[in-house]
Amino acid sequence: MSAFYREKVLSVRHWTDTLFSFRATRDSGFRFQNGQFAMIGLEIEGRPLLRAYSMASANHEEELEFFSIKVADGPLTSKLQKIREGDTILVGRKATGTLVTDNLLPGNRLLLLSTGTGLAPFASLIKDPDVYERFESIVLVHGCRQVSELAYGEELVAKLRDDELFGPLLQEKLLYYPTVTREPFRNRGRITDLISSNQLFDDLHQGALDIGTDRIMMCGSPAMLEDLKQLFEARGFAEGANHKPGHFVIEKAFVER
Repeated sequence: MSAFYREKVLSVRHWTDTLFSFRATRDSGFRFQNGQFAMIGLEIEGRPLLRAYSMASANHEEELEFFSIKVADGPLTSKLQKIREGDTILVGRKATGTLVTDNLLPGNRLLLLSTGTGLAPFASLIKDPDVYERFESIVLVHGCRQVSELAYGEELVAKLRDDELFGPLLQEKLLYYPTVTREPFRNRGRITDLISSNQLFDDLHQGALDIGTDRIMMCGSPAMLEDLKQLFEARGFAEGANHKPGHFVIEKAFVER
């Protein structure tokens, strides 16, 4: 088990029947870049049971935060959703992932496109002062099926707007766009459709998609990622990776189990 930190659960919050978040202690030796993920999990019968989870906390915060789906028969999430304050979780010592700003070419507008718990890495990124230095505007899009599933993101943005440091930055630079597919809401529709129809940019009173200035990060369901990748590549956007910056990057290590 030396490959893992043992961290204590500090709090657990259940947002819906299918979503929960939790905070845990953070070893002073655990380093990560905002937007990265680590292997986390539980020790079950003496063995580690792990999945990739993006840190929802920023790298300057003293505690770790994670945002998770609940899957009734999921090998890990069926057990992880039952954790309580004081329990122990395992956190892998090495963080990795493609959702870091160094993997993008320089640009003016950063689109953060997420569905469900794919919001987690962007919860980390919008708490990073460097992101606001690099981009003139940041558009955080969170797509869910039902309005109740937006609660985590809505509270996150509301708290940052009230924050002494981030409040002024958000007022100038962050645009938050929650959208729902299965219930009435002020923003309706799939992210792919909202972008291809230009509805997203019209609603935000922003210019249309521009390969010269737009940079994109995506995290969410595999179907959404594939659809968006095809949409952007059809318009000439190139995928970036570690050590090879591009117009967009995708996080493929998505927790659905």
